[in-house]
Amino acid sequence: MASMATTLPSKTAFPSHSLSRTFHTHFAPSSFSVSLPSKRKPHSTRLTVSNALIEPDGGKLVNLVVEETQRDSKKREALSLPRIKLSRIDVEWVHVLSEGWASPLRGFMRESEFLQTLHFNSLRLQDGSVVNMSLPIVLAIDDQQKHLIGESTKVALFDSQGNPVAILKDIEIYKHPKEERIARTWGTTAPGLPYVEQAITDAGNWLIGGDLEVIEAIKYHDGLDRFRLSPAELRDEFTRRNADAVFAFQLRNPVHNGHALLMTDTRRRLLEMGYKNPILLLHPLGGFTKADDVPLDWRMRQHEKVLEDGVLDPETTVVSVFPSPMHYAGPTEVQWHAKARINAGANFYIVGRDPAGMSHPIEKRDLYDADHGKKVLSMAPGLERLNILPFRVAAYDKTQGKMAFFDPSRAQDFLFISGTKMRTLAKNKESPPDGFMCPGGWKVLVEYYDSLVPSSSDKVPEAVPA
Repeated sequence: MASMATTLPSKTAFPSHSLSRTFHTHFAPSSFSVSLPSKRKPHSTRLTVSNALIEPDGGKLVNLVVEETQRDSKKREALSLPRIKLSRIDVEWVHVLSEGWASPLRGFMRESEFLQTLHFNSLRLQDGSVVNMSLPIVLAIDDQQKHLIGESTKVALFDSQGNPVAILKDIEIYKHPKEERIARTWGTTAPGLPYVEQAITDAGNWLIGGDLEVIEAIKYHDGLDRFRLSPAELRDEFTRRNADAVFAFQLRNPVHNGHALLMTDTRRRLLEMGYKNPILLLHPLGGFTKADDVPLDWRMRQHEKVLEDGVLDPETTVVSVFPSPMHYAGPTEVQWHAKARINAGANFYIVGRDPAGMSHPIEKRDLYDADHGKKVLSMAPGLERLNILPFRVAAYDKTQGKMAFFDPSRAQDFLFISGTKMRTLAKNKESPPDGFMCPGGWKVLVEYYDSLVPSSSDKVPEAVPA
Protein backbone atom coordinates (compact mmCIF):
# COMPACT_ATOMS: atom_id res chain seq x y z
CA MET A 1 0.00 0.00 0.00
CA ALA A 2 1.45 3.39 -0.92
CA SER A 3 1.93 5.85 1.89
CA MET A 4 -0.85 8.40 2.08
CA ALA A 5 0.97 10.70 4.46
CA THR A 6 4.58 10.77 3.35
CA THR A 7 4.90 10.47 -0.42
CA LEU A 8 3.12 13.59 -1.60
CA PRO A 9 5.10 16.40 -3.26
CA SER A 10 6.33 19.28 -1.15
CA LYS A 11 4.62 22.65 -1.19
CA THR A 12 6.24 26.08 -1.16
CA ALA A 13 8.20 27.39 1.79
CA PHE A 14 6.28 28.38 4.91
CA PRO A 15 5.36 32.08 4.60
CA SER A 16 6.14 34.78 7.15
CA HIS A 17 2.97 36.87 6.77
CA SER A 18 -0.42 36.36 8.36
CA LEU A 19 -3.95 37.33 7.37
CA SER A 20 -5.95 39.81 9.37
CA ARG A 21 -9.51 38.47 9.36
CA THR A 22 -10.76 37.69 12.86
CA PHE A 23 -13.72 35.83 14.35
CA HIS A 24 -15.29 35.78 17.78
CA THR A 25 -16.93 32.46 18.57
CA HIS A 26 -15.98 28.99 19.72
CA PHE A 27 -18.08 27.50 16.93
CA ALA A 28 -16.70 28.29 13.47
CA PRO A 29 -18.68 31.31 12.26
CA SER A 30 -20.80 32.42 9.30
CA SER A 31 -21.89 29.44 7.23
CA PHE A 32 -21.48 26.90 10.05
CA SER A 33 -25.00 27.43 11.38
CA VAL A 34 -25.23 25.90 14.84
CA SER A 35 -26.26 28.09 17.77
CA LEU A 36 -24.31 28.36 20.98
CA PRO A 37 -26.13 27.00 24.04
CA SER A 38 -28.06 29.79 25.76
CA LYS A 39 -25.91 29.86 28.90
CA ARG A 40 -22.63 29.98 27.01
CA LYS A 41 -21.33 33.37 25.92
CA PRO A 42 -19.25 33.46 22.74
CA HIS A 43 -15.58 32.88 23.40
CA SER A 44 -13.94 36.28 23.87
CA THR A 45 -10.51 35.46 22.42
CA ARG A 46 -10.22 36.70 18.84
CA LEU A 47 -9.35 33.99 16.34
CA THR A 48 -6.84 35.29 13.83
CA VAL A 49 -6.37 33.73 10.41
CA SER A 50 -2.66 33.02 10.62
CA ASN A 51 0.08 30.87 9.18
CA ALA A 52 1.17 29.64 12.62
CA LEU A 53 -0.03 26.28 13.94
CA ILE A 54 -1.96 26.26 17.19
CA GLU A 55 0.22 25.77 20.29
CA PRO A 56 0.00 22.41 22.08
CA ASP A 57 -1.64 22.27 25.48
CA GLY A 58 0.73 23.58 28.11
CA GLY A 59 2.73 25.45 25.46
CA LYS A 60 5.16 22.63 24.69
CA LEU A 61 4.71 19.23 23.08
CA VAL A 62 5.72 16.41 25.40
CA ASN A 63 8.14 13.75 24.14
CA LEU A 64 8.81 10.96 26.63
CA VAL A 65 11.08 8.76 24.47
CA VAL A 66 14.63 8.78 25.83
CA GLU A 67 17.59 9.80 23.69
CA GLU A 68 19.12 6.98 21.67
CA THR A 69 22.36 7.28 23.66
CA GLN A 70 20.41 6.41 26.84
CA ARG A 71 18.53 3.36 25.55
CA ASP A 72 20.99 0.67 26.57
CA SER A 73 21.44 2.08 30.08
CA LYS A 74 17.66 2.39 30.52
CA LYS A 75 17.18 -1.21 29.38
CA ARG A 76 19.73 -2.35 31.95
CA GLU A 77 18.04 -0.27 34.62
CA ALA A 78 14.65 -1.74 33.71
CA LEU A 79 15.97 -5.26 34.26
CA SER A 80 16.90 -4.33 37.85
CA LEU A 81 13.49 -2.91 38.84
CA PRO A 82 10.17 -4.44 39.92
CA ARG A 83 8.20 -5.34 36.80
CA ILE A 84 4.69 -4.64 35.56
CA LYS A 85 3.44 -6.57 32.54
CA LEU A 86 1.48 -4.38 30.14
CA SER A 87 -1.61 -5.41 28.23
CA ARG A 88 -2.04 -4.43 24.59
CA ILE A 89 -4.21 -1.49 25.65
CA ASP A 90 -1.63 -0.42 28.25
CA VAL A 91 1.01 -0.32 25.49
CA GLU A 92 -1.32 1.82 23.38
CA TRP A 93 -1.58 4.30 26.26
CA VAL A 94 2.21 4.34 26.64
CA HIS A 95 2.33 5.16 22.93
CA VAL A 96 -0.20 7.99 23.36
CA LEU A 97 1.67 9.47 26.32
CA SER A 98 5.13 9.07 24.82
CA GLU A 99 4.37 11.16 21.73
CA GLY A 100 2.58 13.99 23.48
CA TRP A 101 -1.01 13.35 22.41
CA ALA A 102 -1.95 13.94 26.06
CA SER A 103 0.37 16.92 26.59
CA PRO A 104 1.10 18.22 29.16
CA LEU A 105 0.79 14.80 30.89
CA ARG A 106 4.20 13.21 31.40
CA GLY A 107 3.08 9.76 32.44
CA PHE A 108 0.25 7.70 33.86
CA MET A 109 -1.94 9.81 36.12
CA ARG A 110 -1.29 10.23 39.80
CA GLU A 111 -4.32 10.49 42.06
CA SER A 112 -4.71 14.30 41.88
CA GLU A 113 -4.74 14.16 38.07
CA PHE A 114 -7.09 11.18 38.08
CA LEU A 115 -9.59 12.95 40.34
CA GLN A 116 -9.48 16.18 38.32
CA THR A 117 -10.15 14.19 35.18
CA LEU A 118 -13.06 12.27 36.69
CA HIS A 119 -14.75 15.26 38.29
CA PHE A 120 -13.81 18.25 36.11
CA ASN A 121 -12.82 16.77 32.72
CA SER A 122 -9.77 19.01 32.90
CA LEU A 123 -6.41 19.59 34.59
CA ARG A 124 -5.28 22.84 36.22
CA LEU A 125 -1.65 23.66 35.53
CA GLN A 126 0.79 25.35 37.90
CA ASP A 127 0.24 28.73 36.23
CA GLY A 128 -3.50 28.47 36.88
CA SER A 129 -4.48 27.71 33.29
CA VAL A 130 -6.77 24.80 32.45
CA VAL A 131 -6.35 22.13 29.78
CA ASN A 132 -8.98 19.62 28.81
CA MET A 133 -8.52 16.01 29.95
CA SER A 134 -11.74 14.03 29.93
CA LEU A 135 -10.50 10.42 30.06
CA PRO A 136 -8.38 8.85 32.82
CA ILE A 137 -5.07 7.62 31.43
CA VAL A 138 -4.12 5.21 34.17
CA LEU A 139 -2.27 1.95 34.78
CA ALA A 140 -3.84 -0.71 37.01
CA ILE A 141 -1.96 -3.21 39.18
CA ASP A 142 -3.14 -5.97 41.50
CA ASP A 143 -2.39 -6.68 45.16
CA GLN A 144 0.54 -8.97 44.38
CA GLN A 145 2.20 -6.41 42.11
CA LYS A 146 1.72 -3.72 44.73
CA HIS A 147 3.38 -5.96 47.32
CA LEU A 148 6.34 -6.73 45.01
CA ILE A 149 6.88 -3.03 44.31
CA GLY A 150 7.17 -2.38 48.02
CA GLU A 151 9.04 0.86 48.78
CA SER A 152 10.57 1.21 45.32
CA THR A 153 10.15 4.64 43.71
CA LYS A 154 10.51 3.19 40.20
CA VAL A 155 9.04 0.27 38.26
CA ALA A 156 9.78 -1.18 34.83
CA LEU A 157 7.03 -1.74 32.27
CA PHE A 158 7.37 -4.80 30.03
CA ASP A 159 5.29 -5.91 27.07
CA SER A 160 3.72 -9.37 26.69
CA GLN A 161 6.87 -10.68 24.96
CA GLY A 162 9.05 -9.72 27.91
CA ASN A 163 10.65 -6.66 26.29
CA PRO A 164 11.27 -3.58 28.44
CA VAL A 165 9.07 -0.73 27.23
CA ALA A 166 9.50 2.03 29.79
CA ILE A 167 10.45 3.05 33.30
CA LEU A 168 7.84 4.70 35.52
CA LYS A 169 9.53 6.86 38.16
CA ASP A 170 8.49 8.88 41.21
CA ILE A 171 5.54 6.54 41.46
CA GLU A 172 2.35 6.92 43.44
CA ILE A 173 0.04 3.99 44.15
CA TYR A 174 -3.61 4.63 45.03
CA LYS A 175 -6.94 2.82 45.04
CA HIS A 176 -8.70 2.05 41.76
CA PRO A 177 -12.34 3.13 42.25
CA LYS A 178 -13.70 1.09 39.38
CA GLU A 179 -17.40 1.75 39.86
CA GLU A 180 -16.90 5.51 40.17
CA ARG A 181 -14.54 5.55 37.19
CA ILE A 182 -17.02 3.66 35.02
CA ALA A 183 -20.05 5.69 36.15
CA ARG A 184 -18.38 9.05 35.61
CA THR A 185 -16.74 8.15 32.29
CA TRP A 186 -19.70 6.38 30.66
CA GLY A 187 -22.67 7.69 32.65
CA THR A 188 -23.76 4.12 33.31
CA THR A 189 -22.49 0.95 34.95
CA ALA A 190 -24.58 -1.32 32.71
CA PRO A 191 -22.75 -4.51 31.75
CA GLY A 192 -21.50 -4.88 28.20
CA LEU A 193 -19.43 -1.72 27.73
CA PRO A 194 -16.58 -2.91 25.46
CA TYR A 195 -13.66 -0.97 26.96
CA VAL A 196 -14.83 -1.71 30.50
CA GLU A 197 -14.97 -5.43 29.85
CA GLN A 198 -11.61 -5.38 28.10
CA ALA A 199 -9.60 -3.10 30.38
CA ILE A 200 -11.32 -2.36 33.70
CA THR A 201 -13.52 -5.16 35.06
CA ASP A 202 -10.69 -7.64 35.58
CA ALA A 203 -7.98 -5.04 36.16
CA GLY A 204 -6.24 -4.64 39.49
CA ASN A 205 -7.64 -2.78 42.48
CA TRP A 206 -4.79 -0.24 42.49
CA LEU A 207 -3.60 2.44 40.10
CA ILE A 208 0.03 3.43 39.73
CA GLY A 209 1.03 6.83 38.40
CA GLY A 210 4.34 8.48 37.68
CA ASP A 211 6.61 9.99 35.06
CA LEU A 212 7.41 7.87 32.02
CA GLU A 213 10.76 7.27 30.40
CA VAL A 214 9.96 5.32 27.23
CA ILE A 215 12.94 3.31 26.01
CA GLU A 216 12.10 3.22 22.29
CA ALA A 217 9.36 4.65 20.10
CA ILE A 218 6.39 2.27 20.14
CA LYS A 219 6.08 0.21 16.95
CA TYR A 220 3.57 -2.54 16.10
CA HIS A 221 5.29 -4.11 13.06
CA ASP A 222 1.94 -4.63 11.34
CA GLY A 223 2.71 -2.82 8.10
CA LEU A 224 0.96 0.34 9.32
CA ASP A 225 3.66 1.98 11.43
CA ARG A 226 4.46 4.38 8.60
CA PHE A 227 0.99 5.88 9.04
CA ARG A 228 1.37 6.43 12.78
CA LEU A 229 2.75 9.95 12.63
CA SER A 230 3.40 11.56 16.00
CA PRO A 231 2.05 15.05 16.80
CA ALA A 232 5.54 16.45 16.12
CA GLU A 233 5.70 14.67 12.74
CA LEU A 234 2.22 15.88 11.82
CA ARG A 235 3.15 19.45 12.71
CA ASP A 236 6.21 19.14 10.49
CA GLU A 237 4.04 17.80 7.66
CA PHE A 238 1.52 20.63 8.00
CA THR A 239 4.35 23.15 7.98
CA ARG A 240 5.88 21.51 4.89
CA ARG A 241 2.53 21.82 3.12
CA ASN A 242 2.25 25.50 3.99
CA ALA A 243 -0.95 24.97 6.01
CA ASP A 244 -2.58 28.04 7.51
CA ALA A 245 -5.40 25.95 9.02
CA VAL A 246 -5.75 22.28 9.94
CA PHE A 247 -9.17 20.67 10.27
CA ALA A 248 -9.35 17.22 11.82
CA PHE A 249 -11.85 14.45 11.11
CA GLN A 250 -11.95 11.62 13.65
CA LEU A 251 -13.41 8.34 12.44
CA ARG A 252 -13.38 4.62 13.11
CA ASN A 253 -15.46 3.59 10.08
CA PRO A 254 -14.98 3.40 6.30
CA VAL A 255 -15.28 6.73 4.46
CA HIS A 256 -18.36 7.08 2.26
CA ASN A 257 -19.10 9.95 -0.11
CA GLY A 258 -21.19 11.73 2.51
CA HIS A 259 -18.13 11.98 4.74
CA ALA A 260 -16.10 13.16 1.77
CA LEU A 261 -18.72 15.79 0.90
CA LEU A 262 -18.53 17.11 4.45
CA MET A 263 -14.74 17.31 4.37
CA THR A 264 -14.48 18.95 0.96
CA ASP A 265 -17.26 21.39 1.83
CA THR A 266 -15.46 22.26 5.07
CA ARG A 267 -12.34 23.17 3.13
CA ARG A 268 -14.39 25.31 0.76
CA ARG A 269 -15.88 27.20 3.69
CA LEU A 270 -12.52 27.73 5.32
CA LEU A 271 -11.26 29.20 2.06
CA GLU A 272 -14.26 31.54 2.07
CA MET A 273 -13.35 32.56 5.62
CA GLY A 274 -9.97 33.81 4.42
CA TYR A 275 -7.64 30.85 4.79
CA LYS A 276 -5.34 30.20 1.84
CA ASN A 277 -4.40 26.55 2.33
CA PRO A 278 -6.47 24.59 4.87
CA ILE A 279 -5.25 21.00 5.23
CA LEU A 280 -7.46 18.06 6.20
CA LEU A 281 -6.18 15.64 8.84
CA LEU A 282 -8.09 12.42 8.11
CA HIS A 283 -7.33 10.65 11.35
CA PRO A 284 -8.74 7.13 11.86
CA LEU A 285 -8.55 5.75 15.36
CA GLY A 286 -6.00 2.95 15.58
CA GLY A 287 -6.20 1.59 19.11
CA PHE A 288 -8.62 -0.88 20.70
CA THR A 289 -12.00 -1.07 18.97
CA LYS A 290 -15.07 -3.18 19.66
CA ALA A 291 -15.78 -6.45 17.90
CA ASP A 292 -18.08 -5.24 15.13
CA ASP A 293 -15.93 -2.32 13.98
CA VAL A 294 -13.93 -2.78 10.78
CA PRO A 295 -10.29 -3.48 11.76
CA LEU A 296 -7.68 -0.81 11.18
CA ASP A 297 -5.78 -2.51 8.35
CA TRP A 298 -8.97 -2.87 6.30
CA ARG A 299 -10.01 0.70 7.04
CA MET A 300 -6.63 1.96 5.86
CA ARG A 301 -7.00 0.02 2.61
CA GLN A 302 -10.42 1.58 2.15
CA HIS A 303 -9.11 5.08 2.87
CA GLU A 304 -6.34 4.54 0.32
CA LYS A 305 -8.94 3.81 -2.36
CA VAL A 306 -10.83 6.98 -1.43
CA LEU A 307 -7.69 8.97 -2.25
CA GLU A 308 -6.82 6.90 -5.31
CA ASP A 309 -10.31 7.45 -6.74
CA GLY A 310 -10.01 11.20 -6.19
CA VAL A 311 -12.88 11.43 -3.71
CA LEU A 312 -10.46 13.34 -1.47
CA ASP A 313 -7.55 15.39 -2.78
CA PRO A 314 -4.16 13.89 -1.72
CA GLU A 315 -2.58 17.35 -2.08
CA THR A 316 -4.69 18.78 0.73
CA THR A 317 -5.21 15.64 2.84
CA VAL A 318 -2.94 13.98 5.39
CA VAL A 319 -4.01 10.49 6.41
CA SER A 320 -2.49 9.27 9.65
CA VAL A 321 -3.41 6.85 12.44
CA PHE A 322 -4.44 8.11 15.90
CA PRO A 323 -3.04 5.51 18.35
CA SER A 324 -5.60 5.94 21.14
CA PRO A 325 -7.82 3.09 22.34
CA MET A 326 -11.55 3.67 21.88
CA HIS A 327 -13.84 3.99 24.92
CA TYR A 328 -17.23 4.59 23.23
CA ALA A 329 -17.91 7.12 25.99
CA GLY A 330 -19.80 9.66 23.92
CA PRO A 331 -19.64 13.33 25.00
CA THR A 332 -16.93 12.54 27.55
CA GLU A 333 -14.67 10.82 25.03
CA VAL A 334 -15.20 13.29 22.18
CA GLN A 335 -13.43 15.90 24.32
CA TRP A 336 -10.35 13.66 24.41
CA HIS A 337 -10.50 13.17 20.65
CA ALA A 338 -10.64 16.94 20.14
CA LYS A 339 -7.97 17.79 22.72
CA ALA A 340 -5.48 15.32 21.27
CA ARG A 341 -5.82 16.89 17.81
CA ILE A 342 -4.90 20.31 19.24
CA ASN A 343 -1.57 18.78 20.21
CA ALA A 344 -1.17 17.55 16.63
CA GLY A 345 -1.69 21.08 15.29
CA ALA A 346 -5.41 21.11 14.43
CA ASN A 347 -7.31 24.32 15.12
CA PHE A 348 -10.62 23.09 13.65
CA TYR A 349 -12.41 19.89 14.62
CA ILE A 350 -15.32 18.30 12.74
CA VAL A 351 -17.90 16.77 15.07
CA GLY A 352 -20.76 14.60 13.90
CA ARG A 353 -23.91 13.02 15.20
CA ASP A 354 -23.41 10.97 18.38
CA PRO A 355 -19.59 11.21 18.34
CA ALA A 356 -17.85 8.32 20.11
CA GLY A 357 -21.28 6.87 20.83
CA MET A 358 -22.69 3.37 20.66
CA SER A 359 -25.92 1.51 21.23
CA HIS A 360 -26.93 0.94 24.83
CA PRO A 361 -25.48 -2.43 25.84
CA ILE A 362 -28.82 -3.66 27.23
CA GLU A 363 -31.65 -1.46 25.99
CA LYS A 364 -32.63 -0.89 22.36
CA ARG A 365 -31.57 2.75 22.10
CA ASP A 366 -28.51 4.92 21.70
CA LEU A 367 -26.46 5.22 24.87
CA TYR A 368 -26.08 9.01 24.44
CA ASP A 369 -28.18 11.84 23.04
CA ALA A 370 -27.01 12.33 19.46
CA ASP A 371 -26.61 16.11 19.83
CA HIS A 372 -24.84 16.21 23.19
CA GLY A 373 -21.35 15.65 21.79
CA LYS A 374 -21.25 18.85 19.74
CA LYS A 375 -22.93 20.82 22.54
CA VAL A 376 -20.43 19.60 25.11
CA LEU A 377 -17.49 20.51 22.85
CA SER A 378 -18.79 24.09 22.63
CA MET A 379 -18.71 24.36 26.44
CA ALA A 380 -15.82 22.12 27.46
CA PRO A 381 -13.15 23.66 29.70
CA GLY A 382 -9.75 23.85 28.04
CA LEU A 383 -11.07 23.58 24.47
CA GLU A 384 -11.79 27.28 23.95
CA ARG A 385 -8.95 27.61 21.43
CA LEU A 386 -10.40 24.88 19.20
CA ASN A 387 -13.03 25.79 16.61
CA ILE A 388 -15.83 23.23 16.42
CA LEU A 389 -17.30 22.40 13.01
CA PRO A 390 -20.64 20.59 13.48
CA PHE A 391 -21.72 18.08 10.84
CA ARG A 392 -24.13 19.09 8.17
CA VAL A 393 -26.35 16.07 7.64
CA ALA A 394 -25.66 14.27 4.37
CA ALA A 395 -27.83 11.60 2.79
CA TYR A 396 -28.28 9.95 -0.59
CA ASP A 397 -30.17 12.27 -2.93
CA LYS A 398 -32.17 10.01 -5.23
CA THR A 399 -32.85 12.85 -7.68
CA GLN A 400 -29.13 13.52 -8.19
CA GLY A 401 -27.81 9.99 -7.72
CA LYS A 402 -25.20 11.08 -5.17
CA MET A 403 -24.64 12.03 -1.55
CA ALA A 404 -25.83 15.56 -0.82
CA PHE A 405 -26.67 17.74 2.16
CA PHE A 406 -30.14 16.93 3.41
CA ASP A 407 -32.88 19.35 2.38
CA PRO A 408 -35.88 18.94 4.72
CA SER A 409 -38.14 20.70 2.21
CA ARG A 410 -37.88 17.63 -0.03
CA ALA A 411 -37.22 14.93 2.51
CA GLN A 412 -38.86 12.31 0.30
CA ASP A 413 -35.94 12.61 -2.14
CA PHE A 414 -33.35 11.44 0.37
CA LEU A 415 -32.31 7.98 1.48
CA PHE A 416 -30.48 7.51 4.77
CA ILE A 417 -28.09 4.54 4.68
CA SER A 418 -27.12 3.69 8.25
CA GLY A 419 -23.92 1.98 9.27
CA THR A 420 -25.95 -1.14 9.99
CA LYS A 421 -27.50 -1.03 6.51
CA MET A 422 -24.07 -0.45 4.94
CA ARG A 423 -22.60 -3.45 6.76
CA THR A 424 -25.56 -5.63 5.77
CA LEU A 425 -25.14 -4.75 2.10
CA ALA A 426 -21.41 -5.45 2.22
CA LYS A 427 -21.88 -8.77 4.03
CA ASN A 428 -24.40 -9.83 1.40
CA LYS A 429 -22.12 -8.63 -1.43
CA GLU A 430 -24.86 -6.25 -2.56
CA SER A 431 -24.05 -2.86 -4.05
CA PRO A 432 -25.20 0.42 -2.52
CA PRO A 433 -26.71 3.10 -4.78
CA ASP A 434 -24.22 4.55 -7.24
CA GLY A 435 -22.53 7.55 -5.65
CA PHE A 436 -22.74 6.32 -2.05
CA MET A 437 -19.09 5.17 -1.86
CA CYS A 438 -16.31 5.06 -4.43
CA PRO A 439 -16.21 1.63 -6.18
CA GLY A 440 -12.68 0.83 -4.99
CA GLY A 441 -13.58 1.60 -1.38
CA TRP A 442 -16.75 -0.49 -1.52
CA LYS A 443 -14.82 -3.42 -2.97
CA VAL A 444 -12.45 -3.34 0.02
CA LEU A 445 -15.39 -3.36 2.42
CA VAL A 446 -16.99 -6.34 0.66
CA GLU A 447 -13.67 -8.19 0.72
CA TYR A 448 -13.36 -7.59 4.47
CA TYR A 449 -16.75 -9.09 5.30
CA ASP A 450 -16.11 -11.93 2.86
CA SER A 451 -12.89 -12.71 4.77
CA LEU A 452 -14.66 -13.29 8.07
CA VAL A 453 -15.19 -16.83 9.25
CA PRO A 454 -18.93 -17.13 9.94
CA SER A 455 -19.95 -17.96 13.47
CA SER A 456 -23.28 -19.13 14.80
CA SER A 457 -24.14 -15.57 15.81
CA ASP A 458 -22.88 -14.07 12.53
CA LYS A 459 -20.55 -11.79 14.52
CA VAL A 460 -16.82 -11.38 14.71
CA PRO A 461 -15.93 -13.83 17.47
CA GLU A 462 -13.60 -11.59 19.49
CA ALA A 463 -12.72 -7.95 20.04
CA VAL A 464 -10.37 -6.39 17.53
CA PRO A 465 -7.46 -4.60 19.27
CA ALA A 466 -6.61 -2.84 15.98
